[in-house]
Amino acid sequence: MPTNLLGDPAPTLLPDHLDAPARTALADGEDARAVAARFPAASAAWAALARTALDSGDPVAAYAFARTGYHRGLDALRKAGWRGQGPVPASHLPNQGFLRSVWALADAAAAIGEDDETARCHRLLDDSDPAWRNALTNAL
Repeated sequence: MPTNLLGDPAPTLLPDHLDAPARTALADGEDARAVAARFPAASAAWAALARTALDSGDPVAAYAFARTGYHRGLDALRKAGWRGQGPVPASHLPNQGFLRSVWALADAAAAIGEDDETARCHRLLDDSDPAWRNALTNAL
């Protein structure tokens, strides 16, 4: 069996400064739209908007919000050294905005019949952290 001499990629841990102000504003009860407008790079704000839209029965808006959070998160992950693979631990609070965006994107995609997208999102979540669902559910 061949040996991987490069080793597995190290876990990617996003810096806290991207989502922390948005998380604080959301926890203080600020409107998620206002938070996203004030902190557009914060995946946490977009994930909150997506989840609210899903809960309100608007999967198309949820899809758009979640996709924005997903792309903002990908930008942040790449800046943090992520190369499209390797762990993105859900236990690391700053990673949760991105992972919540991917989760909301999976749910919104399922709601509009985008089964391939749903599967890709779940695969990304599982590849990022097999314990993602437990970590994110317990963090609510």
